[in-house]
Amino acid sequence: MREYNQFYINGEWVEPNVANRFEVFNPANEEVCAHISLGNEKDVDLAVAAARKAFETYAFSSREDRIALLERVIEAYGAHHQELAEAISEEMGAPTNLAVVAQAGSGMGHLTQALEVLKNFDFDEKMGKNRIFKEPIGVCGMITPWNWPVNQIACKVAPALAVGCTMVLKPSEVAPLSGYIFTKILHEAGVPAGVYNMVNGDGPGVGTLLSQHPGVDMMSFTGSTRAGSLVAQNAAPTVKRVTQELGGKSPNIVLDDADLKAAVSQGVMHMYNNTGQSCNAPSRMLVPRAMLSEAESIAAEVSTSVVVGDPKAEGTTMGPVVSKVQFDKIQGLLEKGVAEGAKVVCGGPGRPEGLETGYFIKPTVFSEANNQMTIAREEIFGPVLTMIPYDTEAEAIEIANDTDYGLAAYVQGGDAERTRRVAARLRAGNVHINGANGGMALPFGGYKQSGNGREWGAHGFTDYLEIKAVSGFES
Repeated sequence: MREYNQFYINGEWVEPNVANRFEVFNPANEEVCAHISLGNEKDVDLAVAAARKAFETYAFSSREDRIALLERVIEAYGAHHQELAEAISEEMGAPTNLAVVAQAGSGMGHLTQALEVLKNFDFDEKMGKNRIFKEPIGVCGMITPWNWPVNQIACKVAPALAVGCTMVLKPSEVAPLSGYIFTKILHEAGVPAGVYNMVNGDGPGVGTLLSQHPGVDMMSFTGSTRAGSLVAQNAAPTVKRVTQELGGKSPNIVLDDADLKAAVSQGVMHMYNNTGQSCNAPSRMLVPRAMLSEAESIAAEVSTSVVVGDPKAEGTTMGPVVSKVQFDKIQGLLEKGVAEGAKVVCGGPGRPEGLETGYFIKPTVFSEANNQMTIAREEIFGPVLTMIPYDTEAEAIEIANDTDYGLAAYVQGGDAERTRRVAARLRAGNVHINGANGGMALPFGGYKQSGNGREWGAHGFTDYLEIKAVSGFES
């Protein structure tokens, strides 16, 4: 049993103002695996005050000092990589290989990417006799989710550290263990006192207080669209900057000249990655009507190869969803899909055979759906793929864009000019052609109700910077 009841404020591990014990569950066995404490207003005030004080000096630290700091963080992260992976697997159910390579690996990726960007980033530019400076925005409040816990912490903390901001992090209370280990890493790396602070809590408690706090200059939030809207509303009275990476219902257009077996297989496995708990998951597969039956057969065959079970068991490729709340929500949406007339190709409501304990979901493919069905509109956030037939390229694009979201989109096809033409018509922040992944240097973020702002790489620095124009800088 892990006991992580302290917060990290002003370079020290401190007791919460009031002990408010909170149970953390292992979703694979439904047992309590840890305890944390939820913070209150005084805890938030102390953390923000520490960050404001530290900003007075850290904002003017040299590029060289921040490079050295990130190098130490990366070294310490490497020493705790396996520990992070084990915590992630325990708190949110990621299979061991996924936890090591992708979940914990992504945190290292964002840190190293931020370091490389920092080395050559232009913090000022000349414009005649004037100068434009890019300066750290100030104290940043950060609220991160449970589905990619370290990925989302690192892609916020790394650029903030790199540009000279100070911060207060609220990790997800559902999966907080990796956040503790990440905090330990920063402490070991010698992050100056007050530059980084961590207070656990829930949304109505710590999240709302951070968003409203007059001492916080910007909020960076990743989570549901509903919660992101609340963060923006709470931040509005203090006119602070708010960046959001929110939900998605991403289309995957399979064109009629695609390698159908490769395109469908790749799309199905991508949907099942991380048990479908990714905001950019390709959850709507748009298939030419004449190819739908063959696509269904391929999807069913691929689904049988998925091994659902204990994340720590050798050979497991898909673990549980994170919590009973998520399990119940997904089961309700599976039942809704059946009730609304979608064809169940494989999976469906109920638990996988032999898995009566743990929040396990059957790998599911619906077909013969239309874009007005609930399973095509709502973000399910589980291993559930919805196949939608179309008749023309124009119709496919129309269906793809007919969503409140716009985080990611996918196009599969054999003609490069055609796939580029379709990609240009898709209203999404990230479009992937034939499964390509541009890596962590590319900006990540969405259109419409998928959020605003961009994370990752050089574009990820921008949200943490203010622009100052100095006229007559040079005589």
